[in-house]
Amino acid sequence: MKLFFRDHVSVIILYCISFLLLPWIIHSLDDLSSHYFYFIFLVSFLFIIWLIGRYYRRKKLYAHLQKGILTSDDLHLYEPQAMIEQAYSQKLRQMQYLHLTQQQILEEQGKEKQLVLSHFAHQMKTPLSVIQLIIQSDTNSQSEHWQTINKECDKLTFTLNQLLTYERTSNLVADLKIEALSLKEIIQEVINELKDYFITKEVFPKVMLAENNIIYSDRKWLKIVLYQSINNAIKYGESESSILIMYDEAILKIKNCGDTIPDSEISRVFDLFYTGVKGRTSGEATGIGLYLVKKILTALEHPFTLQSHERFTTLSIDFSNSVKKS
Repeated sequence: MKLFFRDHVSVIILYCISFLLLPWIIHSLDDLSSHYFYFIFLVSFLFIIWLIGRYYRRKKLYAHLQKGILTSDDLHLYEPQAMIEQAYSQKLRQMQYLHLTQQQILEEQGKEKQLVLSHFAHQMKTPLSVIQLIIQSDTNSQSEHWQTINKECDKLTFTLNQLLTYERTSNLVADLKIEALSLKEIIQEVINELKDYFITKEVFPKVMLAENNIIYSDRKWLKIVLYQSINNAIKYGESESSILIMYDEAILKIKNCGDTIPDSEISRVFDLFYTGVKGRTSGEATGIGLYLVKKILTALEHPFTLQSHERFTTLSIDFSNSVKKS
C-alpha cells in the first residue's frame, strides 16, 4: 500500500488543489451553493472509484516490487493486467533470459577450464614419474644433485595431486560413498605413503589407535584429509620429534611439536591460498592443503578444530556422529 500511495502522490496533490479551487470558481461564475455538498460527494466518489480500480489493476506489480525475498517463482508476473505490469513482466523475461545465457556461458567456460587443468596435471605427472624412476635406477643417484632433483620432483608431484584433488572437489557431494572403515588401517596406509617424507624430515609417527575403531565415512576423501593433515604436521614439525596420532572418545587428534601458530592466523589457515608468516618464509606452503581439509570435512560432516599453543599444534576431527554403534 505504501508504494501505491507513493506512486499516486502527484495525483492526490492535484486532486486536493482542484478540490479547493474548482468549487470556488464554479461558485463565482454560477451560484451553486445549494449543491455544494453534492458536488463534493460526487467528485470524491469518482476519485475513490478511480483509485480503487487503479490499485486492483496494478496490485500484482506493487506486491512484486515490495516483496523482500524473491524465489524462482517470482521471476514473472502471473497474468499481468495493466500496461505497466505487462511491460514490467516483459522486462523481467528479458533479464532472466540474459542471466541464464550468461550463466550457461560461464558454466561451460568453468567446465572447460577444469578439463584443461585436469588434463595438463595428468600429463605432467607422467614425465615426473619417469624422471623419478631414472633417478632411482641411476648408480649415481645418491649424489647431492640427484637428491635435490628428486626432492623437487616430489614437491611437484604433491602440488599436482593437490591441484587434481581441488578440481575433483567441485563435484564432491555427488562423489561421496559412505561406508564402515577401519580408522587405524587408513592412517597406516597414509603413514606408509609418507614414509620417505618422515625419514627426510627426521620426524617419526606415534600411533595410538585400537584395531576396532570403526567409523562411517568416505574412504577416498577421508584418506586425502589425513594425508594433507599428517603431511602438514611433518612439514612444520621439529626435527627428531614425533607426530602423535591418537583416537579417544570418537575424536582423532594429530599433534606435532613445532612453531606455535599465532592466534591471528588460526582462523585463516583454512582459507584458500593463505600460507601465513611461516609459509611465506619457508616458501613450501601452497595454501591449498588445509583448504581442502576444511572443504572435505565439511562435506563429510566431521566437525574439526585447530589449536596451537606452547609449541604444540593439534588438529582434532570429531567422528562422534560417524562412529559404528555397537
